[in-house]
Amino acid sequence: MNLGGLFSSGVSRNPTGLVGYLLTGYGALFMAWSVYAAVFAKLDALVLVTLFLSFMLVLVFSTISASSVRSDDNTETVAVIDYLLIALSISCGVYFGINSEAIATRITLLDPLTQYDVGFASLLIVLCLEVCRRTVGLMLTVIVALFMAYNLYGHVLPNPFSHGYISYEHFLDIMIFTTDGLFGTPLRVAATYVLLFVLFGTFLANAGGGEFFNDLAASVAGAKVGGPAKIAVVSSGLYGTISGSPTSDVVTTGSITIPMMKKIGYPAVVAGGVEVAASTGGSILPPVMGSAAFIMAEYTGIPYLDIVIASTIPALLYYFSVYSQVHFTSVRLGLKGLDKDAVPPLSQTLKNGGLFLIPLGAIVWALIEGYSPTFVALFGAVGVIGISFLRASTRMSARDVVNTLSETARRMAPVVGACTAAGFVIGGITMTGLAAKLSALVFLMTGNMVWLTLVVAAIMTIILGMGMPTVSSYILAAVLIGPLLIKLGIPEMSAHLFLLYYAVLSAITPPVAVAAFAAASIANANPMQISFKGVQFAIGAFLLPFFFILDAGLLGEGSVIDVVWATVRAALAFLIISMAVAGCFVRALSAIQRITCLIVVFAILAPIIWVQVLGFIAGILGLFLLNREQRKSIEYESVTGH
Repeated sequence: MNLGGLFSSGVSRNPTGLVGYLLTGYGALFMAWSVYAAVFAKLDALVLVTLFLSFMLVLVFSTISASSVRSDDNTETVAVIDYLLIALSISCGVYFGINSEAIATRITLLDPLTQYDVGFASLLIVLCLEVCRRTVGLMLTVIVALFMAYNLYGHVLPNPFSHGYISYEHFLDIMIFTTDGLFGTPLRVAATYVLLFVLFGTFLANAGGGEFFNDLAASVAGAKVGGPAKIAVVSSGLYGTISGSPTSDVVTTGSITIPMMKKIGYPAVVAGGVEVAASTGGSILPPVMGSAAFIMAEYTGIPYLDIVIASTIPALLYYFSVYSQVHFTSVRLGLKGLDKDAVPPLSQTLKNGGLFLIPLGAIVWALIEGYSPTFVALFGAVGVIGISFLRASTRMSARDVVNTLSETARRMAPVVGACTAAGFVIGGITMTGLAAKLSALVFLMTGNMVWLTLVVAAIMTIILGMGMPTVSSYILAAVLIGPLLIKLGIPEMSAHLFLLYYAVLSAITPPVAVAAFAAASIANANPMQISFKGVQFAIGAFLLPFFFILDAGLLGEGSVIDVVWATVRAALAFLIISMAVAGCFVRALSAIQRITCLIVVFAILAPIIWVQVLGFIAGILGLFLLNREQRKSIEYESVTGH
């Protein structure tokens, strides 16, 4: 069975000639209007999101084909059926735009829907389902359709899953004519925060920032043991915090790093696994993180800056874990770094592109100063444009700016597809009370045991996210599982970060590992093997959520001593875990040594302070003794030849 086919989306289309020029202009104008509407205009939220979606539908049907099979017909020309869908999308936009005031002021479920309301609302649902299929794939579309069927026919099911009768007009009223369904939080966040940060990332990449990040990673790690793999870890993290998508990160940075790793001797599966693990972490790495972080801020009401601060230590620990495991794996495989001649000097790299660090600094400064994420992203984008003019090699022309605006609009397509689906799911769950039913079932299974419930929550989040974008995976988990964790007394920040981590990890978890399939095409290796290897390198991310639930110091909560002690213990624990998983320190470890490592880790992370101290001392002492023993063994073998 080809699992990849379950989430294959349409082929990206680049029409030529007059149609191509018109689409570029349309995309640029649409993006310029979207920035103005998100930052400066005082539009009603429902009106803003309605117009944004209508404009976006036109762009999706123009630039993404209906088929996942690539051919000259669907990559260069717009099909006749797509022109019809474009016309229908425009008609929906015109209808909802003209009637926006009446829609915004009507009383839900009291004022009856007209025949035109029902007709255009039904048409909009069909168009959105097709957009979801083209941009995200069949799997998420089927899930949305099943939720819709549950809304309309769930009253015939037996308890505990049955609900009261919901008529079709009732269904449309909530889904389309309120902000509780399609035009709810996910799409509103996509039209504001996410759009502006995608704009920032696109400008940064097109101005030369992507090349600078790759050079910076090479300068820092290229000459070290397993240099190309370490370049992949650093560059994927830097790029991923801007892109926010594990799959796009794999495609963008992996096309360079995977061949580099294979060239120095990395097996194709290992090279793909390293890239997948490194790219996945970008969605949890501040200051930008991914789209799901903005939805988390909007959904929970927690300020985005607080989420960024809480996420910083866990994200750095995750990359420390991946980097350490890459190092120990490289030592075990006997792989060297790049030749020094092939590594750009750090001073030269910073001289050529160090200015691109300024926009990231501006984003951090603006967040700390209390500006909203919309203004923060705009500061960053304007900063990139300004900085590009300081050097002739990076200077952006008017055409470059127009093309970048148009490219940003195209990059929003999968985000919008995922957010429309999420809006339908949230609206359906709200109408039927499914979240409460699911919570009751989980409590029945776990007996209110916190740790068992967390394990079930982690598994459910990964399953819900299989084959879906991080945004959709997180929203499903937040709506269905979030209330359950909070009922157990887990703080809201910890509970939602827990779910966000596992939503991100669904992209690399077998059997539906979207990021692994993307890496497989570059590495020319089995995607399932890459997925399992990626899970191995990303083991830190699977454990981290349990660590910060256990000790909130990892989220920056508590005194300075609490935060430092939690961070140092976790860093030592991840170093030892990386050794045990890679099976190597200075040289290969025996099975008993690896088991001993894991026992020490349990002690370091125990909830009892004196056990933590003993475990920490044992870990430090054990590393010192193991290092001395293995180095003496190597010296002895070099002298004796045995």
